[in-house]
Amino acid sequence: GLKDICVCSQMDLKLILISMLLGVWSYSSAQNEGNECTITFAKHCGECIQAGAKCGWCKDPVFLKQGETVSTRCDEVQSLMKRGCDISMIESPHGEQEILLNKTVTNRKKGAEKLKPEEITQIQPQRVSLTLRSGEPQSFDLKFKRAEDYPIDLYYLMDLSFSMKDDLENVKNLGTSLMLEMSKITSDFRIGFGSFVEKTVMPYISTTPAKLLNPCTGDQNCTSPFSYKNVLKLTSDGSKFNTLVGQQHISGNLDSPEGGFDAIMQVAVCGEHIGWRNVTRLLVFSTDAGFHFAGDGKLGGIVLPNDGKCHLENNIYTMSHYYDYPSIAHLVQKLSDNNIQTIFAVTEEFQPVYQELKNLIPKSAVGTLSANSSNVINLIIDAYNVSTRLKSFDFFFSWDTLERSLPSFYLFKLPDGVTIAYTSRCKNGLISEGENGRRCSNISIGDEVMFTISVTSKGCPKQGKSETVKIKPLGFTEEVEIILNFICDCECHSEGEESSDICHFGNGTYECGACKCNEGRVGRLCECSSNDVATEDMDRTCRKDNSTDICSNNGDCVCGTCECKKRENPDERYSGQYCDCDNFNCDRSGNQLCGGHGRCDCKVCDCDPMWSGNACDCSLDNSTCMASNKQICNGRGVCECGTCSCTNPKFQGPTCETCPTCPGVCAEHKDCVQCRAFGTGEKKDTCEKDCNDFNLIKVKTRDKLPQPNDASYPVMHCKERDANDCWFYYTFAINNNTEKEVHVVDALDCPAGPDIVPIIAGVVVGIVLIGLALLLIWKLLMIIQDRREFAKFEKEKQNAKWDTSQNPIYKSAVTTVVNPKYEGK
Repeated sequence: GLKDICVCSQMDLKLILISMLLGVWSYSSAQNEGNECTITFAKHCGECIQAGAKCGWCKDPVFLKQGETVSTRCDEVQSLMKRGCDISMIESPHGEQEILLNKTVTNRKKGAEKLKPEEITQIQPQRVSLTLRSGEPQSFDLKFKRAEDYPIDLYYLMDLSFSMKDDLENVKNLGTSLMLEMSKITSDFRIGFGSFVEKTVMPYISTTPAKLLNPCTGDQNCTSPFSYKNVLKLTSDGSKFNTLVGQQHISGNLDSPEGGFDAIMQVAVCGEHIGWRNVTRLLVFSTDAGFHFAGDGKLGGIVLPNDGKCHLENNIYTMSHYYDYPSIAHLVQKLSDNNIQTIFAVTEEFQPVYQELKNLIPKSAVGTLSANSSNVINLIIDAYNVSTRLKSFDFFFSWDTLERSLPSFYLFKLPDGVTIAYTSRCKNGLISEGENGRRCSNISIGDEVMFTISVTSKGCPKQGKSETVKIKPLGFTEEVEIILNFICDCECHSEGEESSDICHFGNGTYECGACKCNEGRVGRLCECSSNDVATEDMDRTCRKDNSTDICSNNGDCVCGTCECKKRENPDERYSGQYCDCDNFNCDRSGNQLCGGHGRCDCKVCDCDPMWSGNACDCSLDNSTCMASNKQICNGRGVCECGTCSCTNPKFQGPTCETCPTCPGVCAEHKDCVQCRAFGTGEKKDTCEKDCNDFNLIKVKTRDKLPQPNDASYPVMHCKERDANDCWFYYTFAINNNTEKEVHVVDALDCPAGPDIVPIIAGVVVGIVLIGLALLLIWKLLMIIQDRREFAKFEKEKQNAKWDTSQNPIYKSAVTTVVNPKYEGK
């Protein structure tokens, strides 16, 4: 009952909903199948060219047909030309590129003239300007070469907690020794020194007055605890390093992890205090303990996150009690921003911890520090060699609007609507694209690699304002500055006439061949107010012959003028005053509109040159009717629509050259070929007279005969038989010099005679076998006959009526006589 009705109703509603969704989906799919230009329904030129790189706008004032909307001016350039828009009237601007700064990469060798760091170039070009059209990529090549003898700044950051006491003694002479070793790598080397212990609050250190003066126990003389101290600014004086480091003393703290992250942060962001140059920057972090990181400060009541700014006063970090430790991610960002490569010199006990940290910090390395730091120089050299052999050369971005006065800041993203693609050409000819195109592996000093950078924009990012994108190799200070300019409007936009009289007494701007109406105005010429577009009087002018259909049901009446609807297929259009014309309902041929040789104009085919007919399927080109003798239809027919109609019924074929009932070429030349090649045949006596109109060429075998595909002229292959049942093979052709040419195999193919011996032997054997068969049959018949006679005898014997024990006509040959005198004794 009612339940069934409800269930059915729900089912019907579901079916209807599914059908509607499928309809919407199919319509969307059909729309998406159209080109990107037509499906945008662009109202002006700027909107059109942002739709895609192939889109163009026809600014010809008379381009639109009656009933077509303004958006039909936007289409692919080839389609616009096909529809009759002259190329000079099509707006389709293209992007461009300009190299603004292109210093050649430095090829200097070690020992050559010393250059300032800013005079050394490792990346080329340095500044590029790209003008981007939506969807059209602009590409340029980027070269990177690791310069030899490149300057190095090395800052040694050491843990001065009590456990590093013996290490400090070995580091005191590090300056001159390390300067000597690094001189083998570079002639421009500077070294600096800093130290750290821990935050100066409980529970990291003891805050009793005595422990604040000397945190060590017993008779050990230690300096007061501190967070981070910049002992020596970067200098090229190794002896000064030894002197200042020699004056340092060990300090102490309570817990095992140290406050090294605070120190690394200050070294990274306090460039002026440290003295960093725009060269290779190395930070050697030496410790025998773990580290505190973000969140650990809560133990000391410190909850403010690290602000990532420099807080050095008199070369001492003064805000350790105020800001928490930095997080690893924060540290990674600052090290990357300042192009600092970190070398962790740690004891073997903490190798696993710092190996994991190395995996999170780009361009970092880990070395094993001996118990007393005696191997620190070898560790630094080895780690530097590893870091300079680039395992992964990678890019990251910075972007900033040109109008900003603030310095640019780095983001791992691009401006909205802009994408960058890479193609790398690394060592050994290895080419990579996509994400792998951003990097090259195992690059040593002096190696050169190339990248192709391709930048594409979509639409009009940032309302057309210029953007600057900076690309830099990870771990290096040099960068490529890319200035992005966006094409958001057509050139004809600047020629627009505001409040033009063309646009109905100044109700719009006339630009690019069309009116761009002011707000509240509609119509092709902005002739109507948006409040008056649907009145009965206006609708009347949109009805053809006073019919009830508005715009033939193919459009909408806007301002008393029909604006025709769009079709799902963007190549199909309605047009005409009442939208009663279209370009898709013409005659078809070969399942193609107008046979593929014309265009449909108001349901009538407008044929291309050399084509005619209702469906443009009649070719006026006679080349397809040309026979091999260069005559139209071989002179035996008429060429109609590119096809021969033969007037002589004996001839047929595409060019009226085939005559099945005519004597064949082979039969026609048989006798002459036979007499000239073999001296036989019906014309052997008149051969010289009748058969001298062709050139005869003899060949040894059939495969030596000319083949149709090998010759540049038609070749006929023939096979004929003579009076002796022998076959002979030849070809007939008319060569390029119009001479008859016959190639013939010089040997006849005669059937072989019968072999007598096998035939006689077969006959004899056959006769013998037949005789034996007849004897066997006769013997079999005799045996059967005898058996029948014997059976008959036996049967008669059984049926006899006389006594078979004594023959009545038998008379014994023995006569018995009884002696009368015999008495039986």
